[in-house]
Amino acid sequence: MFGFSRYDKHANLVNRMSDTLGVDLVEETLRGSMPPEQLRDTVQRCMGCSASKDCETWLQTNSSAKSAPDYCRNGALFDTLAKAT
Repeated sequence: MFGFSRYDKHANLVNRMSDTLGVDLVEETLRGSMPPEQLRDTVQRCMGCSASKDCETWLQTNSSAKSAPDYCRNGALFDTLAKAT
């Protein structure tokens, strides 16, 4: 249909990754550190990744990681936001 379930799946992965790394994306958006359209772009970048199964496994086994896995297309963004807090 419209692919909302796929979008929701990757939005969930982005949220879980940001939580794991200690980044509050909603707070970053409210503070102006991250424009709302960048949040959408972050989910879309995740949707283009072919490692979503690996990401799910990584998230299950790395509940307190300091940085995203090397293959994460949003890793640099998460690192930047984590350093700013």
